[in-house]
Amino acid sequence: MTRSRILAVAMLATLIAVSSAFAADVDRTAVDFKTPADIKWVRNAAGTNESAVLFGDPSKPGPYVVRIKWLPGNMSRPHFHPNDRFFVVLSGTWWMGTGETFDPNNTVPAPAGSYVIHYAGKVHYDGAKDEETIIQVWGNGPATSTPAGKR
Repeated sequence: MTRSRILAVAMLATLIAVSSAFAADVDRTAVDFKTPADIKWVRNAAGTNESAVLFGDPSKPGPYVVRIKWLPGNMSRPHFHPNDRFFVVLSGTWWMGTGETFDPNNTVPAPAGSYVIHYAGKVHYDGAKDEETIIQVWGNGPATSTPAGKR
């Protein structure tokens, strides 16, 4: 390597180090965020989906936001929740059905970009058919789920 190239590389490294020292930062008590690399996915015990809590604690009273990644070919069985729950389909197609009889062939698609509400106490089932599907859900906890047969 020539002397001029070594000098150029050294100057570039110095500029990068100095510019990163002046990189913008935000007051995390005013604005908080998670980049995709910061999101920690946890697979459920059944191996049918993964979830990531973005805000709050869905097991406790109060607001929460959770992402759910449904793996292909997996659906919940008929169930209901005590509180309204609100969703946006972020990617893939989320399939939904209602009633106490589980029938994946009688579900309707909600493609990416769709907004969905699950009303409190109403029986439904949902999940992914042929592709991974990511949804984001928010509501007020505790976010429990009761099988339809246990009404």
